[in-house]
Amino acid sequence: MSNFVVGFPRIGEQRELKKVLEEFWAKKCSYNEVKKVASELKKRHWNYQVEAGIEYISSNDFSLYDNVLDASFMLGAIPKRFAHLKDEELYFAMARGNKEATACEMTKWFNTNYHYIVPELSLEDEYVLDASKVIEEYLEAKEFGIKTKINLVGPITYLGLSKRVDGGDCYELLGKILPLYEELLKKINSLDDDILVQFDEPIFVKDLDVKVYSLIKSTYDRLCANSKVAVVTYFEHSKEATNVLIHTPVWAIGLDFIYGKKNFDSLDTIKDSGKKLIVGVVDGRNIWKNDFQTTLNLLEDISKTVQKDDILVGSSCSLLHVPFSLKYEEKMNSEVKNWLSYAVEKLDEISIVSKKFLDTNACKEEFKTNQEANQSRKKSTLIHDENVSNRVKNLEKYSRDGAFVERIKIQRDRLDYDDLATTTIGSFPQTSELRLTRKAFKKSLITQEEYKKVMKNYIDECIEIQEEIGLEILVHGEPERNDMVEYFGEQLKGYGFSQNGWVQSYGSRCVKPPFIYGDISRPNPMTVEWIVYAQSKTQKIMKGMLTGPVTILNWSFVRDDIARSEVSKQIAVALSDEVDDLQKAGIKIIQVDEAAFKEGYPLRIENIKEYESWAVRDFKICVSKADKQTQIHTHMCYSEFNDIIKTIEAMDADVITIETARSGNELLKIFKEVGYKQEVGPGVYDIHSPRVPSVEEIKKQIKLLLEVLPKEQLWVNPDCGLKTRKWKETKEALTNMVEAVREIRSELS
Repeated sequence: MSNFVVGFPRIGEQRELKKVLEEFWAKKCSYNEVKKVASELKKRHWNYQVEAGIEYISSNDFSLYDNVLDASFMLGAIPKRFAHLKDEELYFAMARGNKEATACEMTKWFNTNYHYIVPELSLEDEYVLDASKVIEEYLEAKEFGIKTKINLVGPITYLGLSKRVDGGDCYELLGKILPLYEELLKKINSLDDDILVQFDEPIFVKDLDVKVYSLIKSTYDRLCANSKVAVVTYFEHSKEATNVLIHTPVWAIGLDFIYGKKNFDSLDTIKDSGKKLIVGVVDGRNIWKNDFQTTLNLLEDISKTVQKDDILVGSSCSLLHVPFSLKYEEKMNSEVKNWLSYAVEKLDEISIVSKKFLDTNACKEEFKTNQEANQSRKKSTLIHDENVSNRVKNLEKYSRDGAFVERIKIQRDRLDYDDLATTTIGSFPQTSELRLTRKAFKKSLITQEEYKKVMKNYIDECIEIQEEIGLEILVHGEPERNDMVEYFGEQLKGYGFSQNGWVQSYGSRCVKPPFIYGDISRPNPMTVEWIVYAQSKTQKIMKGMLTGPVTILNWSFVRDDIARSEVSKQIAVALSDEVDDLQKAGIKIIQVDEAAFKEGYPLRIENIKEYESWAVRDFKICVSKADKQTQIHTHMCYSEFNDIIKTIEAMDADVITIETARSGNELLKIFKEVGYKQEVGPGVYDIHSPRVPSVEEIKKQIKLLLEVLPKEQLWVNPDCGLKTRKWKETKEALTNMVEAVREIRSELS
C-alpha cells in the first residue's frame, strides 16, 4: 500500500481552534490554553489518518493562523513595524494588526477561498532561521507513535507569493533564504533517518517567466543534496516545472490529475527517472464521493507509462479546502448525503483506491457500495429540472438597457447623492443574540414571529446608528444572513446545505459553503421582505443586497456532472428575478456582490478568456432586468485589477466598491490609465483588523484616492462587510470615516 495525503484541515471538527483563538484574542483565556487545544487537535487529526491506513501523514501542516505566515516566522521575515514584538504577540500582530501597526496584506491562495498572509521582504533585511515549530511538531507526532513527513512551503512559491517593500523582484532574495532552508533540512535530518520533506510548490502550475524556471534545478539540487524530498504541485498542471524537476535529485513529484489533466503529458518524462509519482486522484477541493471505477481507470492509464511500484495514490491537494467529517450531518437529505465525501471520508477513499489499485481483489464490498452511490446520483430525480433547462436555453435578454453614461445621469438626478458619497459594503456586526436567534429558529425553538421581531429590531438599530453617524446610503445590516452565499443557497432549489460543513477561510474565520447538486431555480423572493422593511424605516436610500452568480458559484461546492459555466448561468437567471422584484418594490440601489469574481480565474492564461466570457455574461444576465434608473453596485475582494480592468468594465456595473486598504492605491492607477468611467468606492480602511483608524488617517487615504480619480467618480466606504467586527470599533471607525469626508468636502469647497 502506497498512499499520500498532501495536508489535512486544522480548524477542528467542531471548530475548536477557532473558538479558543477568539477566546484568547478576547483575553478570556491564556496562550497555554491555545497550545493545549492545538496539541489535542493535531493528535486527533493524525489518529484519523492512521486509522484510515494512510502511509504518508503530515506534520507542520497545522497552523494557528496560516502556513505562509508560519514560513515567514520560520525565516525571520518580520516587517520592521513589528520588530519590537515577540512570540505569539508578534505572530498575531502580523496577521491581525494591533493599535500601532496595520496587519500584513492578506490575499487568496491561488484560486481557492483560503487566504494567506503575504510576506513582506526587503533586500536590506537579515533573515534568521527559527525551526522550533517544525521540529516540535515532528517530535510531537513521534511521541504519539507516528513518523510523519514534514510539510514546508517551497522557497520558490514563498518568494512568488511575497512582495518587496523596497521594490524589485522577490526572487532576488532566493540567495538569502535558501541557506536557511538548507540549515532547516540539516536540523530535520538530525531528528531521524529517512524523513520525507514535502515542499509545496503550487506556484509551478502558473505561467512563469523563464527566469523562474531557471531557478528550480539549482534550488532543488541544493535542497535534495542530503535530504529525501517530495515536491508537490496542485490546482493545475505543472509540466514545464516537472520537466526541470526530473533532472534534480528529488525523491518524488506530486501532480494533480483532477484539475491538471495536462499532467499526463509529463508521464513519459517521469517513467524512467527513478522518481516516485504522487498522483492526486481524490479531489481535495470538492465534496463529491470519488467514483472508484473512474479513478482506477485513470490510475491504470497512468501505470501504462509509470510503473505501479513508483506510484503513490494521493489527494489532489490539501484537504484543508473541504469540511471535516460527514458524521455530524444528521439533518441532511440521506440520498444527497450518500453522494458526498468530506476530509475524513476522503482518507478512506485514498486508502481503498490505493489497495484496489495494487490488488483487484481488495475492498470488493467498499467498491460495490461506492458504485451504487455514484449510480444513484446519476439517476436521481433531484438533479434534473426540465423547466430550468428550457428557461436557460431559451433566454432572450442578456444585458440591461442603456449605456452607462445615459444611466448615471438618470440615477444621479433621481438619487441626488453628493460626491464622495458615504456607505458601507453591507453587513454589520453579528451579535451573539442574532446567531442564537437564527439557530433557535432553525431548530423550531421559537416561532417565525419571534424570529422576525429580533431581526427587525436589529435592522432598526442598524438604521438608527447609521443615521446618527451620518452615513448617506444605508444598508439593513443583514441580520438574517448566516453567510453571504449559504443564505441564498438555502433558498434556491438545487442547493444543499450542511450543519457542520465548515471550511477555514483565514485565521479563525470559517465559512460553511452550500453545495450545488441539481438544476437551480428560485421558488420565492429571498431578500425583498427584509429590504422593503428596512427602507420603510428611513427617508434615506436603502441598498438592496445580493450575492452575485459568479461568487455564489465560486464559494459553493459545485456539481461536477455539467460545466461550471452552465451552473453559473442557471444561478444568474434565478437572481435576475430577485433584482426585478426588488426594484418593483421601490428599491433604488441594488448591490450585487462579486467578491469571488477574480478568485475563480483559471491559473493558466490559456483558460482565462473562456472564464471571463461566461462570468461577465452571467453578471449581466443577473442584472439584465434592472431599469436605467436602478443603480447597480458590485463589490470585489482582494483583486489585482491590472490584468482584468477591461473585464470589470464589461460587467457594466454603475458603481464598484473594492478592497484596497491593505494593498495601497496602486491598483487604482489602472482605472485612470484606461479611462474607466464608472463610479468607484475604494475601501478607506481595513475591516479585517480590530484597529480603529483615525480621522486624519482616513483623510490621508481619501486624498491619495483623489490623486488618482476625481471626486465625482469616488464613493467612500470600508474595505468590506463589517460582519466579523465588534460594534464599538465599527461605530468609531465609521464615525471617523464620515468626519473625514466632511472635512475633505469642506477643504475641496
